Amino acid sequence: MLDLFDRLSEMRRPRLLIRAARIGTPHYCRQRHLPRLLGDCSAQKPSRLIEHLIEKEQKLDHQRCNNDPGYSIAHHINVLIALMGEAHLTPHASHLQMTQQKVAATVAGRRHETSQIVA
Repeated sequence: MLDLFDRLSEMRRPRLLIRAARIGTPHYCRQRHLPRLLGDCSAQKPSRLIEHLIEKEQKLDHQRCNNDPGYSIAHHINVLIALMGEAHLTPHASHLQMTQQKVAATVAGRRHETSQIVA
């Protein structure tokens, strides 16, 4: 599970995408959002759900970077919201927060064009 959080903390996306997803994260509801994004996934472990969401998000980011006409920014934001929501619901979320604090301390004072996925 920790390597998933390391993968999340290393992901960089445009600041506007992350800000939009962070705004939606408090309204995240697993029972309502996950079936729409991943189909029937109620029996899966949280770590497997996060892996599926990471894979889906990476495909969407690839579409975004390649200016794919089928790319949907709304769908991308919904996947990011689910990814952030699931990460916050896992038992290892405190490890993630500590990792984010270390990263924030490292880059304090520098302006970046990208942001971390999970905050």
